[in-house]
Amino acid sequence: MRKKINFKMIRNVLLFIILIVLTYWLIFREQDMNQLMDLIRSSDKTFIILGILSMFCYFCMEAYNVKSLLKVFGDKISFISALKFTWIGFFFSSITPAASGGQPIEIYYMTKEKISGANATLVLLIQLCGFQISTIFLGILCAILCPSIISNGLIWLYLLGLTINGIALSLMLIGVFSKKITKKLINIFIKLLKIAKVNKLDEKKQKIEEGLDTYNESAIFIKNNKNEFIKAILRVFIQVCFYYTVPFLVYKSFGFNTYNYFQIFAMQSVLYTTVSSLPLPGAIGISETVFLSIFKPAFGDALSGAMLLSRGITFYLYVIISLIVVIINAVKMKNVLGEIDNKVRKIEGKDNLVNA
Repeated sequence: MRKKINFKMIRNVLLFIILIVLTYWLIFREQDMNQLMDLIRSSDKTFIILGILSMFCYFCMEAYNVKSLLKVFGDKISFISALKFTWIGFFFSSITPAASGGQPIEIYYMTKEKISGANATLVLLIQLCGFQISTIFLGILCAILCPSIISNGLIWLYLLGLTINGIALSLMLIGVFSKKITKKLINIFIKLLKIAKVNKLDEKKQKIEEGLDTYNESAIFIKNNKNEFIKAILRVFIQVCFYYTVPFLVYKSFGFNTYNYFQIFAMQSVLYTTVSSLPLPGAIGISETVFLSIFKPAFGDALSGAMLLSRGITFYLYVIISLIVVIINAVKMKNVLGEIDNKVRKIEGKDNLVNA
């Protein structure tokens, strides 16, 4: 099992690296790299540092949310542990299509540190629900207030992203609040799998129904803890705002003043709504392309440098940081498991001596 997981991780990392190389080769193959580096070096580093801090606050808000919700469920963890889990989830979300690997791995590591798997799943489900609500709400609001952001060539991609996010949120809410409708949807899904002649349908149905039990537990929690749920959603909203603030700080680092904070914020909101649901690891390629389209009026000749800085702060820098966290945690876990194995061997050795 461990070998299978390692193979999948290596495969995903290789795909991740290939996509990065291909994306930036296509974007910068005809550009003067010396001129681009000079542009980046000329940026005001104070605003760049503020951008990095804003993104750090983004992760801190998620960690605080996870810590607070786990406390409600009776699992107490430190803020540092919550931040560690958040970064582990971010890394695996970044290297897997549609961010599908982050939450399962995060839950896995939580359970390894004696956190209830059911509680971990519920907390991350609420976090995800809040993230979807914030993404869709801000994406629609910003598109309405700043319609010029969505050009004719982008509108269909934006609507596709909005639709996929909307469907995902709807399915989550239906799963949480309507067991009857969810069971009907599961039966339809199973019938489609039968038509497609998918193997091991019973196992798949069982896993889906187990997931449904988790959603029902979420409904009970929300009904009994409305204030805690509302607080969690508001914290996610603030978290998303920290993320959407980074391009404005990059904008100010170049000394620009034509566009105000909300206009740049709106551009980032529409960008994220457009690309976040697409099945590419870290939305690599599509994020950079859409950034160049949406932010062109704001950054002008500094567009390529702005994209590198903004994407570097919001994504690549913290992928590297989260990878370091993953490696350190893996080494620590290996040491802990090694100590447990040694203790087991000692106990077995004593038992053998007694039996002898």
